Amino acid sequence: MEVISIERSTYEELLTSFNSFVTKMKEMANRGKDKGLGDWLDNQDVCQMLNISPRTLLTLRDNGTLAYSQINRKVYYKPEDVESILHVVADRGKESKMCNLKTSRL
Repeated sequence: MEVISIERSTYEELLTSFNSFVTKMKEMANRGKDKGLGDWLDNQDVCQMLNISPRTLLTLRDNGTLAYSQINRKVYYKPEDVESILHVVADRGKESKMCNLKTSRL
């Protein structure tokens, strides 16, 4: 076994730095405990809220209209992100109804 000798002041600085690091890690770990999936929505919730199909939801994700997070194969959405695109989906629905009316009259 090798013995290393250092000055007391150097040891105390090292110990202070280490204790500061441990404190910061504990704070970060405690912040992570507050986060959960309680308020997040899954695909089914979003499809019901927006009255759209799963394929339309996939298109909204792919073209960047709707932000999402993915954990393994499960996709989650923040409620505020879904609410922010309500008008976009409503406008698309109106446009498609107008197109259907025009083609049915022809």
